[in-house]
Amino acid sequence: MQVQVTMAGWTLCVVLVLAALPGAVAETRYEKFLRQHVDNPRTSTLSAHRYCETMLARRQVTAPGRPCKPSNTFVHAPPEELTAACTQTPDAMGFQSTPTAVSLTACRARGGSTRPPCAYRARQVQHHVRVSCLNGLPVHLAGTYAPPQ
Repeated sequence: MQVQVTMAGWTLCVVLVLAALPGAVAETRYEKFLRQHVDNPRTSTLSAHRYCETMLARRQVTAPGRPCKPSNTFVHAPPEELTAACTQTPDAMGFQSTPTAVSLTACRARGGSTRPPCAYRARQVQHHVRVSCLNGLPVHLAGTYAPPQ
């Protein structure tokens, strides 16, 4: 009985110490959104056609042993511009859009790329970004659309 109490106390102590360490606490949904979708200013790479592969690996969106993500979008605007979407009126689907078009890179998996190393096509455009918000912060990128002509 004495050993169980001591072991439980030790486990609780370890958990509390780990929780206090920077980076030991799991990221919030907003932090995950930023990691997976915001690259401002745009990271320059040695070869522009490798941008998607480099960023998706660096940001741990694709990882060894996990399937390639079919598509991902990196927004090259300050997080505040995406947070501004959360103040807009939601559309019929409940998504909110950035008030202005922003620079972004749309990454799409190239044919047959289902397991790492993943191959992607990159397309740079100026689009509005549709997001889902939670507590006034974007937590999911639902899509993008071209500004009206």
